[in-house]
Amino acid sequence: MTNDSPVKLTPLSGPGQPDITPALEELYRNFERELLVPLWTEIDQIMPFHPTPRAVAHVWRWEQLKKLADDAGHLVPVGRGGERRAIALANPGLGGRPWATPTMWAAIQYLMPGEDAPEHRHTQHAFRFIVEGEGVWTIVGGNGDHAVPDPIPMHRGDFLPQAGWNWHAHHNAATVPMAWIDGLDMAFQEAIDGAFFEYGRDTLGDADHATPAKSRSERLLGYPGLRPLPVAPGAPGSPLLAYRWVNTNNALNEQLAIEKEGFGGTAEPGHAAIRYTNPTTGGDVLPTMRTELHRVVRGAQTAPVRETGSSVYQVFDGSGVVTVGDSSWTVTRGDMFVVPSWTPFSARSEAGSTDSDSGALDLFRFCDAPIFEALRLDRRETVR
Repeated sequence: MTNDSPVKLTPLSGPGQPDITPALEELYRNFERELLVPLWTEIDQIMPFHPTPRAVAHVWRWEQLKKLADDAGHLVPVGRGGERRAIALANPGLGGRPWATPTMWAAIQYLMPGEDAPEHRHTQHAFRFIVEGEGVWTIVGGNGDHAVPDPIPMHRGDFLPQAGWNWHAHHNAATVPMAWIDGLDMAFQEAIDGAFFEYGRDTLGDADHATPAKSRSERLLGYPGLRPLPVAPGAPGSPLLAYRWVNTNNALNEQLAIEKEGFGGTAEPGHAAIRYTNPTTGGDVLPTMRTELHRVVRGAQTAPVRETGSSVYQVFDGSGVVTVGDSSWTVTRGDMFVVPSWTPFSARSEAGSTDSDSGALDLFRFCDAPIFEALRLDRRETVR
């Protein structure tokens, strides 16, 4: 009889394993036919003593990403069907799937001059981070009988969160292409069979093509420590839709200045760090992803740390050497790399005035920490 079962069992020799006999072989074939898997053949893989990530440490070079995105810009249209000219990082350990880590999608998105990326919405939580360029506006909330779109300008260093199931589109009002990175919890939502997607309007109207210098969400919510009374906590993500680089940069500079004055204030010597937070709750800007910006002064090195959950980094500015497990790379502006779960990570800054506006190594990080914290699976330790 042909056994077409996807379950394939092999008897194992060793402590705690049964003797390999014809009766055991017959038992395993019966398990296969009934789609049953015994724990004793799988325990090392599914209940390890510590995380053994399938994702691996890997680096993608920005210049190559940008070149290939530009090639795609001249070959691949933006519109219904493909929706976005977004090119995902495929971790070598994840079988060719378009995932940077087991939970997260990371991609470079590229919009040509005058192009519109059509409106849609999805349950995946998302963000945009801009390492260079300007001229694109993200339009949020333009669909519905009484909806009024909120165009949000994108500039170098800006961070734009987008909680799931919000209508959004993009338009490029500039005369040159623009690239940025997208992060989504797409791999996580696919794994739990929780994702939904819906098309919006096929074309954008005049109000969508507006180019205000400041979005309504910033005018309402962009004041530190001040929450408008009509805006109550409870939405699944931050209602502030743009976090501007000028504020991020000032916060990092002040941390380092206070450290120099002898009052601490940094994550560790020479290492300033901020976390993007929801102004209505003080928590993460998105339910499933945490986002941060780290600044490491020239000559400083961060302590090697490992934690559960995976991270993707992009070098916003400067240069340095990053070490992820047994791998080390010299990285420069725009380069992206992955830190798998429970893999030690450290960074040494070699930045200076010639390759960094701040004179330091600036690293944008996003990770799946909120998921691990919600499940009480979060662990973190410094590796000695």
